[in-house]
Amino acid sequence: MTEFIKVAKMSDLQPGEKMEVDYDEESVALFNIDGSFYAIRNECTHEYSTLVDGELEGDEIICPLHDARFNVKTGQETAPAFEPVETFEVKIDGDDILIAPVDE
Repeated sequence: MTEFIKVAKMSDLQPGEKMEVDYDEESVALFNIDGSFYAIRNECTHEYSTLVDGELEGDEIICPLHDARFNVKTGQETAPAFEPVETFEVKIDGDDILIAPVDE
């Protein structure tokens, strides 16, 4: 069973912002896109760069190393990356943001 853990408060992350959080010692990038929250593994699948250091354009994060793009809602990649990034389920409890790995 998936365990949700609290990683931030909604008030910590304004629309259009991103931040790094941890889930069980794994780095996760957390995003606020127009008031909705999304979480992906904080590592580019192309060259293993830290995604949260990249630029957020709409619902895509751009890897700061080679400009690979990942949709923060789905994890889907565009070239030069050839693999999607792992996504996390996000749940809101009051002002708390909780995340858990997506069960496959």
